[in-house]
Order: sequence, then C-alpha cells, then structure tokens
Amino acid sequence: MKKSSWLFPFLLLLGVTIYTLFDQAQLPGDGFATFGADTVRAEVAQIIEEGEIQLGESLQTYQIARINILEGAYEGIEMEIDYGKRQVRSDDYLLKPGDKIIVTISKTPENVVNAYFVDYVRVAPILWLAFFFAVAIILISQWKGVRAMLSMAFSLYVIIGYIIPHILSGDDPLAVSIVGSILLLAVTLYLTYGWTLKTHAAVVSMVLVLLITGALAGLFVVFAKLNGSGDENVMFLMQLSETPINLRGLFLGGLIIGALGVLDDLVTTQASAVFELHHANPSLGFGGLYGAAMRIGQDHVAATVNTLVLAYAGASLPMLLMFSLGRGDYGYIVNFSFIAEEIVRTLVGSLGLIAAVPITTAIAIFFAHRVDSLRAWEQVLGPEGSGVGHGH
Repeated sequence: MKKSSWLFPFLLLLGVTIYTLFDQAQLPGDGFATFGADTVRAEVAQIIEEGEIQLGESLQTYQIARINILEGAYEGIEMEIDYGKRQVRSDDYLLKPGDKIIVTISKTPENVVNAYFVDYVRVAPILWLAFFFAVAIILISQWKGVRAMLSMAFSLYVIIGYIIPHILSGDDPLAVSIVGSILLLAVTLYLTYGWTLKTHAAVVSMVLVLLITGALAGLFVVFAKLNGSGDENVMFLMQLSETPINLRGLFLGGLIIGALGVLDDLVTTQASAVFELHHANPSLGFGGLYGAAMRIGQDHVAATVNTLVLAYAGASLPMLLMFSLGRGDYGYIVNFSFIAEEIVRTLVGSLGLIAAVPITTAIAIFFAHRVDSLRAWEQVLGPEGSGVGHGH
C-alpha cells in the first residue's frame, strides 16, 4: 500500500474523531463516592493470630494481621485487620507477610480508626498477562498486531472519553452509543486494516448494521415493555447520579456496544471473502458472487451466533444456577426484567449479525466489481487491499 494513498484521508478522519472527543460533556461538578474511592493500598507486615472460627454452618480459617498503610492520609501508619473472623470467605488464599492488599479505613464518632480488608492488589499479575498478550499478538500478527493493539486502546478511549461522559451529562445514551460506535469502528478498522476498498466496504456495512440493530432494539424494548432497570447496578447509578439518565436508552446503548466486537469480526471477514472470490474468478457476476459469498457467510454467522449465546449464558451462569437450585419454572422466569433484558440483548444482537451477512456481501460486491474503474481514484480511495478478514 502506498503511504500517500491512505495517510491523508486517515489523518483527516482521525482529526475529526479527536475533535469530537475533545468536545466532551462536563461531568456533574460535585461528584460522589464511587466504588473503591474510599480504599487505599496496604502491605501485610505480620500475621499476629491464626485459627478457626465457626460462622453459621461454615468452619473457616481466620487471621489477624498487622499492615502498613501505603497511601492516603494514614500512609506509614501500622494498623490491624481481621481476615475471615466476621465474614464467610473462601479458604483458597490466606494472607502472608509481603502481600499487597486493599483496605478501607473508617473513623468512629469516638475518633477510633479501623481498617478492614477489601481485596488483594492484582495490578502486577494483570500487567504481566497484558504484556504476554501484547507479545503474543505482535509475534503472530507482526505490524498488523501493533495496529490492532492501538485500535483496542483507541476503543477504550472512545468509551471512557466520549460515551461515558456524555451519558452521565444527561445526553441520550442510544444516540451517544451509536455515534461513539461509528467513530470507534471507523478509526479502528482503518487503523487495523488500512485505507482500502475492502475496509470502505466493511465500514459502510457496519454503519448500516448498527443502525438496523439499534432500530430493532428500540422496537422490541418497547414491545416487551422493558425499561432498562433489570441490572442492579443501574439502580445504584440512579441513586448516586445527580443527572437523570435515560435507563431505556442506556440499555439500548449497551446492547449496541456489546455487539460491536462480533460485528467487527463478521463484517471484515465477509468483505474479505467477497474480494477474494472476485479475485479468484473475476468473471462471476453479481448473482454468482453473492451466492458463493453467502455460503461462506452462512457458516460464519451460525458459529458466531452460537458464540454470542454462549457468552451471555456464561455471564449469567450463577443466576441460572441459583434459579435451578430453587426449582424454578424457566417458562416463568423469562417474564422478569433482568432475564428478559438478556434475552432481548442476545436475540437482537444475533439479528444484527444475521443482517450483517447479506448487507456486507452486497456492498462488498459493489466495491469489488468496481476495482478497475476506481483505480484512477486510488490516491483518494486507496488500493483494493489484502488480508482484511480472517478465517476461523
């Protein structure tokens, strides 16, 4: 790929995106205490006491530990905590000197300061895992792997820097999520696969599929009388946020963002299949090329939909186990909002995936059949491209 064929349009697109992100909504000024805001890091210095205690029907090991506070107003001060003496916990891990932990510190009306164990500090193992992940993807995909890592970082930046602030400021979550998703996908697809006709086909297809998925989601959310309050975290958000948030729009926006990753995979693969089939047999007309590409897409969408269902089922497994333990009727549980929302999320996302195959196939064929005629515009539109998709 010639550098001049994609550098200018990509920089233009990136500049528009950055400008949009800088035009951020202002978060509520006063703010509130969020999860983890009142915690500090500490290090276990010594195990003072260890034994067993009966809590209800559970016999578990408890520990009394002396810790050093590593940050905050009490930095450098030694305190004592109990681990498993008042609450039932798992016996998988016990504290030992040198462990980094998270504690919360409170002061009683009598000015007595107490520290309580919250969790372990897991930054180091997570960073090592992220390092191994980055090395693996770069070794396998080389330069394209580096671009994929940059795309992933940019995706997180769009979500944290644009989507979340605008939702918290009171903007419509569905509109914000769709705009953010289009910006996110356009930049990440071009960053990963380059400024090529294949990528143009994938981006146009993705935008259309996102709009269709959003319309279907809005229709069935109203039809099923869902209001987005099925997630208990939403109820906490309503209590903590000073700005009214459209819960139904928040649910719809989450549905759109949740479908992005799978849509990325499906759309880029299908666009690549069309271009490769056309390259292998340029004499194929629209009908022949469409039929051949759809046979590939049918297998891919079947596997992808199954993956999506399994992903949602895996995330909901504890809830399903709890319901089965109570010998509940699965035909009755679907009426509860927290279950119905997951069903609608799964099925609407799957409908979006199904729609992506014929839409992407038709748009990619439109571009593929015009590769020769568009060659004069290569400096603007970029070359045909190669390796947009990937197999499974």
